[in-house]
Amino acid sequence: MFETLSSKERARRDVAGALRDSQGDAPASRAPAIPRSNSARLGYLDWSRGLAVLVMLQGHVFHAFSRDPLRVQGPYVLSQLFGGEGPAIFLFVTGITLAFLLDGRERKGLGPWGRWKAAILRSLYLWTLAFLFRAQLWLFAFPGSSWTDLFKVDILNCMGFAIALLSFTALLTTPTRVRVCAILGVAIAGASPFVSSANWNWLPSGLSAYFVPNYAAFAFFPWAAFIAFGLSAGSVLRLVNSSDMGKVMLWSALGGTMLVVGGEFFSNLPYDVYPHAEYWLNSPGLVAVKLGVILLVVAFAWLWCEHAGMGTGRRNGSFVRQLGTTSLVVYWVHIEMVYGRWLGIWHRTFSAGECILATAVLILLMTGLSVLRSDWKTIAGRLRPRKSLPIAEPVLSEPELVESGRAAG
Repeated sequence: MFETLSSKERARRDVAGALRDSQGDAPASRAPAIPRSNSARLGYLDWSRGLAVLVMLQGHVFHAFSRDPLRVQGPYVLSQLFGGEGPAIFLFVTGITLAFLLDGRERKGLGPWGRWKAAILRSLYLWTLAFLFRAQLWLFAFPGSSWTDLFKVDILNCMGFAIALLSFTALLTTPTRVRVCAILGVAIAGASPFVSSANWNWLPSGLSAYFVPNYAAFAFFPWAAFIAFGLSAGSVLRLVNSSDMGKVMLWSALGGTMLVVGGEFFSNLPYDVYPHAEYWLNSPGLVAVKLGVILLVVAFAWLWCEHAGMGTGRRNGSFVRQLGTTSLVVYWVHIEMVYGRWLGIWHRTFSAGECILATAVLILLMTGLSVLRSDWKTIAGRLRPRKSLPIAEPVLSEPELVESGRAAG
């Protein structure tokens, strides 16, 4: 695997090193020497995202196919309880990857406004995906779809909108971003009940859906808090050496436990500081609980991928990690399958057992789709018929030609 360098190669590297050393005092735009983990693609983040995919799949299956009388019973309630954690994980990991992007630009010497432009481009990319997604759903449901469906605020809309509003944090350095984004996350969660109690009748409903907490939409309040917390956490990860990741994940697990217990405790106090607060809609306590669960999930995912012999390959670490690497494709396709007209005759007709079976089938299908999306070139190469190579005639040397001529004569 490792080869010995030739003398020319060693000489070339020595000259290159001397040139780099000679430029050490030059005011070049060298990135600050910020220690970080050495993995280009962090497997535990893929695993965390994959777990979010699983809880999302089961939540949507139960929501689309459960019979109406079953929607107040235990299996359905538990399904929706766990399913609500999926979007929070997606938003949190989106914040982490944005923090990686901004820190990477900073290392390359890009200035504050260049980093802000990178954040805006990421926002536009997600917003474009959001509208393409809504357009595809509307087109496939036509003529039974309403034009207002094109402007529904889904999770991709929330990502694009929140990143645009939080893009000013790209002007900050990575260490400063840790503190500022954590404060922003607390502020967004804390302000959500006040936003709900304000009068927004003057604002068109299509616009207010981006701000005001709503059971049918992913509004900035409180969902953007998870992106802000992800920005803070991602900046921390870029400042930490790989040798210290164990300590970071230990603190993540401890902090997550404290947030879950603290969020539940303060949410069940007999008095409330907010004039209008609904636990499942805009409560800062629910944000704290979900954030605590996320920190526990990330810590477990790191422990699993790092110490359970999972390796560093894309799918090493089980199908959960594989789903996490293609979460966008899985999200896009399964929404059409579950909520589209294709299976509409079975909507609201399944028992709890049938929903569990349908969930298992959907997970298998989405895992196959994920593998196909990741390895389509390899799979296509194996399916392509191989051309048979022509048999090459032996090339005879001059003495052999003379000898063969004599034999023929």
